Amino acid sequence: MNSVTIRMEALQHNLSVINGWMRQHGASWTVVTKVLCGHADSLRALQRLGVRSMGDSRLENLRIIERVVSDFEAWYLRVPAPSSVDEVVAVTNVSLNSELEVIRQINESAGQQSRKHRVVIMIELGDLREGILPGSLIRFYKQVFELPHVEVIGIGTNLGCFSGSVPTVDQFMQLALYRELLELKFEHKLPLISGGSTAVLPLLLQGSLPRAINHFRIGEALFLGTDLINGGTLEGLRSDAVLLNAEIAEIKKKSLVPLGEVTSNAATFETESDGDITPGQRGYRAIVSLGELDTDIGGLTPVNPAHRIAGASSDVTVINLDDNPDGLGVGDVIQFRTGYSSLLRLMSSKYIEKRIDPLLDDATIYAQRAESEVAPAIAERQLASDQCTVRPRN
Repeated sequence: MNSVTIRMEALQHNLSVINGWMRQHGASWTVVTKVLCGHADSLRALQRLGVRSMGDSRLENLRIIERVVSDFEAWYLRVPAPSSVDEVVAVTNVSLNSELEVIRQINESAGQQSRKHRVVIMIELGDLREGILPGSLIRFYKQVFELPHVEVIGIGTNLGCFSGSVPTVDQFMQLALYRELLELKFEHKLPLISGGSTAVLPLLLQGSLPRAINHFRIGEALFLGTDLINGGTLEGLRSDAVLLNAEIAEIKKKSLVPLGEVTSNAATFETESDGDITPGQRGYRAIVSLGELDTDIGGLTPVNPAHRIAGASSDVTVINLDDNPDGLGVGDVIQFRTGYSSLLRLMSSKYIEKRIDPLLDDATIYAQRAESEVAPAIAERQLASDQCTVRPRN
């Protein structure tokens, strides 16, 4: 059976390394759990490793987190739609916001629920995703600051998350200046600048990221180790925390070149072009019972470098094994590393089994978890209000 395996040893390694980077920079961070799609066992695994600050963009997933994880800080990571406001206030501690009318609705809902909701005001700095324009920042903040049931705990931005633009030091310096401006203008401390993501980690590792950027929202680097700017894996991280196991349904020696006339119109999905294959060449091909219906095949990389993906349909994928099947047979599995989009679709697919590979027993995990513990961002900061404590999740 096809399955995604989350390997706790590698995951804990990545948690520990990233946590070390955060401590050195004087920053806190929230684990972005979007890619887990609310998978309860994976969320429990994160809790076992010491994660106490989790963020997601789906309220359905946050409800699952609230059910299976206790004592955690919840971040809502996409700007709330008006229809979601009541649940955002009920389920989360912090939300990212850029619409004044929505924040007013949050304030009203928080008052009705006898709660104070924390918000991070998102600023548009060039990635063309969510965020207010800098020119309206003072006017916007003044109106939010007057709301009694909303507390602005910081400003933030998304860079390298949508248009592919590479984050720059100048953009983060600009963000730090905006915070200084707001604090001077309104005499109100803003503890957090939430500007960090996986795409920003290369700047952090180079030592060029301003220390004022003190909160990160990280998912892809944790689960996949990805260096989004330079390609490959970030130094010190592991790329094998998540592995896909695909079962072989057929393996035979065949021609590696299709017979007859070939037209792209007849192919439902794109196939890989391998310039090393010559007409008439033969080799072993394996068919695995996994296709585009299950995942983004283009984002998979066989663990064995001798294996190459030839193409896929909705239900199966063809793997070239060269001249040597290496002892593989029907019923065996071929392992793949996944890209982010591939993992996202795998975790959301009802056709794929999800497994947690403990590798470490509970005693070892708890003995080592201090190195990887992700503490709540709010509790770590000197906030303007003594009400700013993490609401327990039971």
